[in-house]
Amino acid sequence: MTTAMAAFSKDVLKMDYAASAAEIEAGLRALTGRLHRRGLVLGVSGGIDSSVCASLAARAVGPGRVRALLMPERDSSPSSLAKGKAVCEQAGIRYDIMDLTQPLEALGCYSKRDEAIRKVFPQFRPGDRFKIAVAQDVLNADRMNYFTLVVRMAADDGRQVSARMPLDVYLAVVAATNLKQRVRKLTEYTLAEELNYAVIGTPNLLEYDQGFFVRGGDGLADIKPIAHLYKTQVFGMGRFLGLPKEVVEQTPSTDTYSLPQTQEEFYFALAYPEMDMLLWAYTHGVAAEDAGRVMGLRADQVGRAYRDIEAKRRVSRQLHAPALLVREHDWSGPG
Repeated sequence: MTTAMAAFSKDVLKMDYAASAAEIEAGLRALTGRLHRRGLVLGVSGGIDSSVCASLAARAVGPGRVRALLMPERDSSPSSLAKGKAVCEQAGIRYDIMDLTQPLEALGCYSKRDEAIRKVFPQFRPGDRFKIAVAQDVLNADRMNYFTLVVRMAADDGRQVSARMPLDVYLAVVAATNLKQRVRKLTEYTLAEELNYAVIGTPNLLEYDQGFFVRGGDGLADIKPIAHLYKTQVFGMGRFLGLPKEVVEQTPSTDTYSLPQTQEEFYFALAYPEMDMLLWAYTHGVAAEDAGRVMGLRADQVGRAYRDIEAKRRVSRQLHAPALLVREHDWSGPG
């Protein structure tokens, strides 16, 4: 039995949350000092990741040196704003609410998106609701990922219909909606520069590893304190920190499209507890057969998941990469 297999079990993601919180808090204090910043800024969406980061930041440098931005827009769920407020108030963090609907309208976020959707559903009108869903069954199908467009139109008695997205429509919709992440990050950095604070990024390990972020948007930050924690562990940390029940018991959502959408149906195609386990197994070299025995899956199913993980890692490497230079800069100097 390999060392990795000996370590792999359904309990592999259990951890000492008190020790982990202390490590992250010490890291936040040290990195804030290294960056010569006076405090920390972050966007708080009401999701588990930003909520955990907000709480840890307040514990690390004190709530008086943390500022939160709650940035709803036209498609946001009202419950997200309520959860974000509850998290900040519990942590004693000052927060500002900045509705981004108008700047997003000015940038064409909604109009460009709707124009693209009408290439598939000509009757789609402003105010109709939609989402994007991944169509692949990762465990049981050998085929390329593709996406479906799911819409619910008021003129059609609210009936929900779906269709496969042509590539140009998918790219146009994603490009338009990625404006949301980029405008949020622009807003965070503007406040951070005003205060001489550092910006916290909130991706967990699953998102960081698998490229579930927008380059120049939620992928941009000065410090990413939970990028080493699996999503399962972030939820565990939230319970350890005593975050509100509605935060630690929620289903992870993108809160990007006007129809409710889970991260599973948009990107990962598997629920996060399974994805966390499979990513751990893949990263630690656990054979597909051995991982399958622990997780109650066939070896071919695990193999498909491993191939999907590697495909997403290729995307992630490009997203993480710095800008390419035609000629490398020489940073050396006298002495």
